[in-house]
Amino acid sequence: MMEPSFFFGAMYVNYAIAVALFVAIFIIAKVFIGLSILHSFISIVVVSLLLTPISIRLSRIIWINLFVGYDKDAKKLQSEK
Repeated sequence: MMEPSFFFGAMYVNYAIAVALFVAIFIIAKVFIGLSILHSFISIVVVSLLLTPISIRLSRIIWINLFVGYDKDAKKLQSEK
């Protein structure tokens, strides 16, 4: 069973992913496409709402991989028992 602190750690990773995504969307919308400030923020809100489930799962994956290594021989060991 995962401890509640796992989800708190994943929350901080999700915050970092969200900030990076917001900055990237703003730069793309404002600098490259040339939208106004209001339209840039509207695009940030829309994209963030669409990508929220993906960023939450990605943050959990990143957080667990910081502490738990992948063991490719684990299935072999379980099948032998």
